[in-house]
Amino acid sequence: MTEGSSAPTEVAPPGVNINVPHSARIYDYWLGGKDNFAVDRAVGEAIIQAIPGMKYMAGENRKFVHRAARDLVAKEGIRQFLDIGTGIPTRPNLHEIAQQIAPETRVVYVDNDPIVLVHARALMISDPAGRSEYIAADIRKPRSILDDPALRDTLDLTQPVGLTLIAILMLLADTDDPWTKVAELRDALPSGSCLAITHPTADFNPAEVDAAVAAATGAGMTLVARNREAVERFFGDWELLEPGLVPVSAWRPDGKVENPEAAYYWSGVARKP
Repeated sequence: MTEGSSAPTEVAPPGVNINVPHSARIYDYWLGGKDNFAVDRAVGEAIIQAIPGMKYMAGENRKFVHRAARDLVAKEGIRQFLDIGTGIPTRPNLHEIAQQIAPETRVVYVDNDPIVLVHARALMISDPAGRSEYIAADIRKPRSILDDPALRDTLDLTQPVGLTLIAILMLLADTDDPWTKVAELRDALPSGSCLAITHPTADFNPAEVDAAVAAATGAGMTLVARNREAVERFFGDWELLEPGLVPVSAWRPDGKVENPEAAYYWSGVARKP
């Protein structure tokens, strides 16, 4: 680089706005990925300044996905999943965990960031006995997801489905009425289906989380931390499986957890009666 020259220009895939931060790319940054841009790293670092343990929390959130997928397949008999708010692929992905136990498992991934579409082929490397598909859609329009031909061709909505909403509902403001949108998704699924949710909360450390929300809001993002009651509402009348709605590290952990509240997320899995 010659003296006085500017920093290299970032190049993004078509449809990706590198001037607006996106949660999928911020999470990618926290998890050590490379599919993020300066604007994402700036917001990611601002949130880390507010919550020094944020990278740890992102990792704990990811571990929950693995445990929930494993148990939904092995213990609840789920053989098909709808994962909304997929994010940039981070192996092992949900279908890889599920298909290790039941190769015939089918998964439909949904996200609204065009950069995730770029990586969709990685999400579609399914066991030949199963299937993995990707839909570019937004949780704010549940019907567009449910009516998508790829979903209808991949999932049988007369059979139980594992619906996973991992760190996605925080991106919907209360004015978006996310509870109604989740209810529309729940209502479309048959008895025996399961819903897995993780959601950031200020219940464990209000000062740090409030500072993180302020950092995200200042960058033009919607980021809502909700209390236990507000998160529990997303499950409606579905039956919470043991151990109920708990800190994300405390949901059926593989080993001893010294301080479950060190990761500021509520998590739970519920079954439709």
